[in-house]
Amino acid sequence: MRKLLVITGASKGIGLAAVQCFARQGYDIINISRSACPEPGIRNFAIDLLDHDWPRRWQTDLLEQTGEPEQIALVHNAAMLTKDSVADMDDDLLRQVLQLNVVAAAQLNRLLIPQMQAGSSILYVGSTLGTKAVANTHAYVVSKHAVVGQMRATCQDLVGTGIHTACICPGFTETEMLQAHLGENPELYRQITATIAFNRLVQPAEIADTLWFCSQNAVINGALIDANLGQIER
Repeated sequence: MRKLLVITGASKGIGLAAVQCFARQGYDIINISRSACPEPGIRNFAIDLLDHDWPRRWQTDLLEQTGEPEQIALVHNAAMLTKDSVADMDDDLLRQVLQLNVVAAAQLNRLLIPQMQAGSSILYVGSTLGTKAVANTHAYVVSKHAVVGQMRATCQDLVGTGIHTACICPGFTETEMLQAHLGENPELYRQITATIAFNRLVQPAEIADTLWFCSQNAVINGALIDANLGQIER
């Protein structure tokens, strides 16, 4: 049985860990990102998902490489993390974040759902900030709340198809994106880990394993899955 992972943003971080996880399970893999995934044997499509017109240019090649495998796991992982607030938010930045974090996923769904058979899955990588908010990440918080609604709508729209969906919401995860956002500030990292029950950051491989589990178990259809090691409530 041919099994295929189609994932966005797999050049590093959670996406790269997911590629490694699914590859161990015998999946063919297509990565969609501007930077190539460094794992061998991966079919990379250097698509700029910020370009709202990308499907017109890439549809034929992408569908040709996808084919009609018996099972597709479609993982929407690409995202942009911002530093902005409601008072100083830039309109163009908000449009870019929504395009990458929400609209591109909808466009990819539209292309690939006709190729997906029962037993396939559509998995959204959300965020703890998809159900709560912190200051100074305005566009990101808005977009991740939208991702939660997008998953729930996907669940309802695909009733009867045998395709299941879920939104996996990582907490603070040790990725390049988080490091770039927080900078080199040991005290800030200490403050963050002090709010986590296990007193450490989530590892990308842990999120990858969660994605794998969700791809194989339709019982989680429509679920919002917190993958944050437990947040301490103050």
